[in-house]
Amino acid sequence: MWGLLLALAAFAPAVGPALGAPRNSGLGLAQPGTTKVPGSIPALHSSPAQPPAETANGTSEQHVRIRVIKKKKVIMKKRKKLTRPTPLVTARPLVTPTPAGTLNPAEKQETGCPPLGLESLRVSDSRLEASSSQSFGLGPHRGRLNIQSGLEDGDLYDGAWCAEEQDTDPWFQVDAGHPTRFSGVITQGRNSVWRYDWVTSYKVQFSNDSRTWWGSRNHSSGTDAVFPANSDPETPVLNLLPEPQVARFIRLLPQTWLQGGAPCLRAEILACPVSDPNDLFLEAPASGSSDPLDFQHHNYKAMRKLMKQVQEQCPNITRIYSIGKSYQGLKLYVMEMSDQPGEHELGEPEVRYVAGMHGNEALGRELLLLLMQFLCHEFLRGNPRVTRLLSEMRIHLLPSMNPDGYEIAYHRGSELVGWAEGRWNNQSIDLNHNFADLNTPLWEAQDDGKVPHIVPNHHLPLPTYYTLPNATVAPETRAVIKWMKRIPFVLSANLHGGMNDFSYLHTNCFEVTVELSCDKFPHENELPQEWENNKDALLTYLEQVRMGIAGVVRDKDTELGIADAVIAVDGINHDVTTAWGGDYWRLLTPGDYMVTASAEGYHSVTRNCRVTFEEGPFPCNFVLTKTPKQRLRELLAAGAKVPPDLRRRLERLRGQKD
Repeated sequence: MWGLLLALAAFAPAVGPALGAPRNSGLGLAQPGTTKVPGSIPALHSSPAQPPAETANGTSEQHVRIRVIKKKKVIMKKRKKLTRPTPLVTARPLVTPTPAGTLNPAEKQETGCPPLGLESLRVSDSRLEASSSQSFGLGPHRGRLNIQSGLEDGDLYDGAWCAEEQDTDPWFQVDAGHPTRFSGVITQGRNSVWRYDWVTSYKVQFSNDSRTWWGSRNHSSGTDAVFPANSDPETPVLNLLPEPQVARFIRLLPQTWLQGGAPCLRAEILACPVSDPNDLFLEAPASGSSDPLDFQHHNYKAMRKLMKQVQEQCPNITRIYSIGKSYQGLKLYVMEMSDQPGEHELGEPEVRYVAGMHGNEALGRELLLLLMQFLCHEFLRGNPRVTRLLSEMRIHLLPSMNPDGYEIAYHRGSELVGWAEGRWNNQSIDLNHNFADLNTPLWEAQDDGKVPHIVPNHHLPLPTYYTLPNATVAPETRAVIKWMKRIPFVLSANLHGGMNDFSYLHTNCFEVTVELSCDKFPHENELPQEWENNKDALLTYLEQVRMGIAGVVRDKDTELGIADAVIAVDGINHDVTTAWGGDYWRLLTPGDYMVTASAEGYHSVTRNCRVTFEEGPFPCNFVLTKTPKQRLRELLAAGAKVPPDLRRRLERLRGQKD
């Protein structure tokens, strides 16, 4: 379906291999103590003991408390072998800062400035540098928050920046491109199937020319601040600077890391833009959207409120309904948008968008909430493109398939949720892999030459194991499957997840998976640009439902539509069936096709259908005649008299058999 896939070209691109990361090893955060333990690493956070005071230059000043972290034993996993490393190791003799030079961890910190864009790839590879790298796959370009490694240790897609072992003064540097107000740093360890590597403390330096550097210092002592980093590979750790710094370059200098490992990290920098008084740097192009929409992240309560507001604004084209409940009892709400909401109109295709299968992938959820606002707003303005969409099709928007997981991710926040937290539902089921595998039995049947004569090439039934009462099927998954079967969907996109094969083989619906962004949970200030990146593609993809053929299969005698008639296209080993009114839609690229309509008890009919490059599906209707046996069955069942023409045809058929 090349024509359909063309609509995806405008979607924001995704990063390369993003294979599953190992779950956290169960290592808890290091526990704070009340006295300094020999050999321990001072814990440095910016946790204010009282609200920050405003200084004369407009920056905030924070009072700090002292905490230290006790030694903690951890298990380090190596290839084919487990070892038990000693606790933390220093890269060089650690200069222990005075108590006044330490910062205290805060359990919950406000990030203030938005992310600079390491995770979202707004910061290009060329702006990331390091003192050294173990390999290309562990270069500074891989030091991005939440980046995932490949399955092979040491390949081109490793899961962090790692300095060489002999590097005694490692550093990781980011060029903001212009003067920027740096306010904080978020770090993770190395994502790897084979190793445990993470930095446990670091210093921060700044520069305007990458040659002269100054460090982040504590107010009271004037000593360099040492920030506590990670105690496991995956949990993001946020450190706010004691005082924001305006510079172009920022460096992270690892001070200590896990013994037996290497200085490896993934990072995001929190930074606010500042004006350049000397006008030495080119202004970054303005990004955002002029659409008057609600650009923020919405938890369950806010999402429900927003959907209700859209419905109240546009009551004639909207309907809100629920397809079921999550494991925690949250309703799976759908916004239906059409000129006749609430009913399937004969000949009008049904399309859907689904988002939030992984609860921590928030962009798809917000895009669908923005799309429903946009369609409502533009319909009221008389936008002809939107008006045509709503008059020619019935649109269904499910913004949150996994509301339980999203609530977990939302509570953590966009930059601190990590790769896995909130991904699964509350039963720890990955909904992405929870739909029945229909591919394997179909491929096996094809290899045995059983398709389509013995095993159908469409509407494959659910496997027996999947229908058992004790089957591991999430309530969210069951709800979506029932929804698929209840409505004759023609086209769908999942933002993001792997039910596309299931949808195609179990129903009529052609579905694709859309990878939206490198950043699973982008900051709110990035939502306007993400909307602009994807708005036209979302509309264009809906319009692809017009491409192909469509029509109604009717009974010659009654002129009523025939439900479940099979539409087969010569040369394409996948059929579709008619809806309960006899209408059907078959997505096809331009060309000439021989199409056959068949139904139980009817003679099949084949005709040529031409798909052109003009907009709108080519009308391809069929009228089927009942077989003599079927007519006889119906007449006898109704107690009616057999007409002479049918009696003669039945006699001829018997004579042919004799």
